[in-house]
Amino acid sequence: MVSLSKTIFKAYDIRGIIDKTLDAGVARQIGQAFGQAALAKGETKVVIGRDGRLSGPVLTAALAEGLQAAGVDVIDLGVVATPMVYFGTNVLGAASGIMVTGSHNPPDYNGFKMVLAGEAIHGDAITALYQRIVDHDGSAAANKGAYSTHDIRAQYLERIIGDVKLARPIKIAVDCGNGVAGAFAGDLFRGMGCEVVELFCEVDGNFPNHHPDPAHPENLQDLIRCLQETDAELGIAFDGDGDRLGVVTKDGQIIYPDRQMMLFAADVLSRHPGEQILYDVKCTRHLAPWISKHGGVPLMYKTGHSLVKAKLRETGAPLGGEMSGHIFFKDRWYGFDDGLYSGARLLEILTREADPSKLLNSLPQSDSTPELHLHLNEGENVIVMDKLRADAKFPGNVQIITIDGLRVEYEDGFGLARSSNTTPVIVMRFEAETPAALARIQGQFKSVILAAKPDAELPF
Repeated sequence: MVSLSKTIFKAYDIRGIIDKTLDAGVARQIGQAFGQAALAKGETKVVIGRDGRLSGPVLTAALAEGLQAAGVDVIDLGVVATPMVYFGTNVLGAASGIMVTGSHNPPDYNGFKMVLAGEAIHGDAITALYQRIVDHDGSAAANKGAYSTHDIRAQYLERIIGDVKLARPIKIAVDCGNGVAGAFAGDLFRGMGCEVVELFCEVDGNFPNHHPDPAHPENLQDLIRCLQETDAELGIAFDGDGDRLGVVTKDGQIIYPDRQMMLFAADVLSRHPGEQILYDVKCTRHLAPWISKHGGVPLMYKTGHSLVKAKLRETGAPLGGEMSGHIFFKDRWYGFDDGLYSGARLLEILTREADPSKLLNSLPQSDSTPELHLHLNEGENVIVMDKLRADAKFPGNVQIITIDGLRVEYEDGFGLARSSNTTPVIVMRFEAETPAALARIQGQFKSVILAAKPDAELPF
């Protein structure tokens, strides 16, 4: 038995290492606490599902037991992508749901993404679950909740295929990295009229080919090779649980999500002129002027899928997106992050073009880095970030944005350092108009980080 550890209760979800910080006993406790929280909000049913991880069946069974012990009814969707659980909370008469997923983490990780009474919970609401477990006397509700299974596959696929229409047939390559999106992506895109070359679409929790995280270029090399060797026009990739999208052009260029957002924003604003478009602090500086040019109001916000979803609800914005690949459509969809649906919407836009890659490559861009990570000891990232906020001085005419870490805007680029909310890491990203400017901005960040932590091993 693993003892309950507060460390698995993260900012946006619950996440731990199997048999070290997470096991069936902990999953059962989480289920019971979540069930009690749902009942407190008047919810009597909870939708659950799991990805393809090897620990999924045991954790999901224990989670269901805990939910039932709290007295709520469980609707088990089985093996699904995370957005299919979110979809279930919109169409099955149950506004609460839990997805058992380790997302893009290594195979020995697993965890829980949660929607409580229609809201993706984060921060204090997740901490409250931990406290509820600690305070609970272990007793079960007088009336145990019911358990049923439901196959949501056809309803989900038909909803997307009915909504998204291609202008012409297209051949695409799809890399699912052996994540759970592989069980659905081929059928979805074929159902829309695509010819599909499938890469690593067999669901395998060992992830034998490459890590299922399209945010990192090394995980897209197989897709790039496939585009070189076949007549597929475009490559798309998904993370381990299918809520994030990666895109590669025919000539092997990676179109990061902040540039994908440009196409999505222009399309959505054509129907919602004057509305706000949400994006996180890691996104390109070209996105705000693009949104303004297309008749929208740009709104930069904190990183974190639960935080963006909450802000989307608060503002009524029809679209939000993160550099990590979470895209949130409220226009024609439900406002949750869904890599499969985002891929479909992208193809709808691109099939209007004779050369989709030409359009993608023409989107504004600068010299930039992907996410860079400074790895630290547990809790040290918060301490270092606090020092940076208090002491860092940047020369020249700069604008410092502190909505989430430090984003420093220069006339010719930006640098970002922010503390990860899920791992002991400081996440950095840099963008500039020239390689020399990029090196200068990185050099300034290097100086202030080393002043705060002289032994830091920086990745640049």
